[in-house]
Amino acid sequence: MVGNVPVGGDAPITVQTMTNTLTSDAGATITQIRRCEEAGADLIRVSCPDEASTAALKAIVRAAEVPLIADIHFHYKRALEAADAGAACLRINPGNIGSSERVAEVVRAAKANGCAIRIGVNAGSLEKDLLEKYGEPCPEALVESALDHIKLLQDHDFHEYKVAVKASDVFLAVAAYMGLAEATDCPLHLGITEAGGLIGGTVKSSIGIGNLLWAGIGDTIRVSLSAEPEEEVRVGFEILKSLGLRTRGVRVVSCPSCARQGFDVIRTVAALEDRLSHIKTPLSLSVLGCVVNGPGEARETDIGLTGGGNGKHMVYLSGVTDHTIESAEMLDHIVALVEKKAAEIEAAEALSVG
Repeated sequence: MVGNVPVGGDAPITVQTMTNTLTSDAGATITQIRRCEEAGADLIRVSCPDEASTAALKAIVRAAEVPLIADIHFHYKRALEAADAGAACLRINPGNIGSSERVAEVVRAAKANGCAIRIGVNAGSLEKDLLEKYGEPCPEALVESALDHIKLLQDHDFHEYKVAVKASDVFLAVAAYMGLAEATDCPLHLGITEAGGLIGGTVKSSIGIGNLLWAGIGDTIRVSLSAEPEEEVRVGFEILKSLGLRTRGVRVVSCPSCARQGFDVIRTVAALEDRLSHIKTPLSLSVLGCVVNGPGEARETDIGLTGGGNGKHMVYLSGVTDHTIESAEMLDHIVALVEKKAAEIEAAEALSVG
């Protein structure tokens, strides 16, 4: 358990991100956390590099609506302070946290405060003895580091932990996670670290994380992008949606467009994604520019829009042809239909629960 969020077993795969504000600036950090929560983040990590950060953490924890993970590097005392401040989980990197005695102190603080621990092994900061043994970061070195520190936690009778073996190289990371999954049954936190910008990092992360999830490996994910943290959350959910592992918000099926399009598909989809980003209820929307594949895709989605001639486009509801809409009213009309459908689904779910 990370706070009130279960990780591992049959629990849903959780989506994480990390703030990039100064944690010592509680106001700015809380504002960013709120945006990440609105995007759907299940867990949010905050860096605690100094005493000012851990001092501000107590107020940040109180304001957050999801459990917070304190990211600790080098200074083990920050972990002790973060645990006292209410962090739901402590992320420690065995390669730079210090001696086993210091790790033991962190474990004691975690036990006393009901914190989970995430062992974060990273190819860029492996222990010196493992680098000397293997000559370079490799899957075997990452797995050995993880297993050593799992044993250390278990020796202290601590079992509320998850593990990551991250690398910026997709092949190295995937091989390490596969090796670790064979060696242990603990929850695994997936990520391709330092993946890059929004487009490049999304591609790398989708290949690496998607490959592992497809193989049944992984319990929680973080898409590491040089982009705003809420974008990491959105990409994370898109990865899970594409694999049918979780559904949240509107799943858009759209064509790349061509000369046959009856309306500007690219700009229409961009506008719809922006205007429908507040929808949390899972439903599907197809937006296709012409009748080649439009009707077929519309049959499989909750709401469908297919481009037609003379500025008149066909609208499908629950897979059935329903009515036409003019270009000028199209955007507002589709947004209204999606919002109405989402409200109907929510009402039906509330009725069934009641």
